[in-house]
This record gives sequence, C-alpha cells and structure tokens, in this order.
Amino acid sequence: MKKSSIILIGIIAIAIAMILVIYTDSSTYSTFSEAKEKNTELYVVGVLNKEKALHYDPVKDANHFSFYMYDNDSTECQVVFNGSKPQDIERSEQIVLTGKMEGNTFHASKILMKCPSKYNQDQMEVIETSSAAL
Repeated sequence: MKKSSIILIGIIAIAIAMILVIYTDSSTYSTFSEAKEKNTELYVVGVLNKEKALHYDPVKDANHFSFYMYDNDSTECQVVFNGSKPQDIERSEQIVLTGKMEGNTFHASKILMKCPSKYNQDQMEVIETSSAAL
C-alpha cells in the first residue's frame, strides 16, 4: 500500500473513534436513583421543592448554596452547589443539574434553570449557572 493510503485510513479510523466517543458520552437525563447507582457526572432534571428553605448565606460562605429538588420520578434529594445562589431560582419551572451523587446529597457543578419569560407567556427563559472554580 502507498504511504498516503495508510495515512488516510488512519485519519478515517481516528474520525470514526471520535464520533463514537462523542455519541456514547452524550447522556440523557437521569434521576437521583440512577445517580446513586452510578459514580459519574450526570444530568438530572426536576423541579424545586418550594416548601423547603433555600440555604444561602453569603456572609458565611458565598460559594455554598443548597436546596431540595424533586426529579422526574418525584424523588426528593438535597442539592449542594458550590457557587452563588442563581438569581430567580424560586421562579424556575424546571431545573437541569449537572453533577454527581455523593452519599445522599447531589453535588451540582452546573445549574440550568428554565424560567417563564417576562415578555411572552408561551416562551421560556433559560439561565445557566456554573460553580465557582476551586
């Protein structure tokens, strides 16, 4: 075989491997129960439990925010976010968390909130918050 053919086959094999990695890494939404079973970073979607208090004291620790959330299976779990409290989290209709479970607490590295739009009732406003770098 020619040298150029071997290089072309190598490039194609690398491209196929990259595509497979990208598609297998793209995960779907999980629940808190699945997060307990797996020790990897997952996406959990749910709603804020508005009956329980949100814990954020910027004087004590400005990068610690905790709250309770229900996932799509109606399982409640405490969520800890190492960042400041996202603005208007109380108004959110849906929350998507990126993070992993540690014990019985979900540690979020990102919070994506879907809030009702201020201008159009049929549209939703999306706000994303990332945790502070340690």
